[in-house]
Amino acid sequence: MSDHPVAPVAAHEPPYYAVVFTSVYTEEDKGYAETAERMEELVRDVPGYLGMDHAHTPGGLSITVGYFRDLAAVEAWRSDPEHRTAQKQGRVQWYEAYTLHVARVERSNAFRRPRD
Repeated sequence: MSDHPVAPVAAHEPPYYAVVFTSVYTEEDKGYAETAERMEELVRDVPGYLGMDHAHTPGGLSITVGYFRDLAAVEAWRSDPEHRTAQKQGRVQWYEAYTLHVARVERSNAFRRPRD
């Protein structure tokens, strides 16, 4: 995954869309890290892509939230051929279970502690 400092995706002017992907991995992770890195590179080129947040719990739950300006951007990402191939590989090899939710964001704000 990326080497960026830990920070949430910035708030954007609503409305926009959040795609929430929650998963539990299998023990077979061969090729997963490389594919995840490639997907992060690929999604950045989708017009209307706003950013992505990731979180992992100690118990093994992984949550990725992708933010998109509109449903056309969500659909462009969903239907990308390389992404579709990775999705199929995930079902075959990497995911024990997952859920996907697409939600319209109606309100968005942010806070950052001032630095001295």
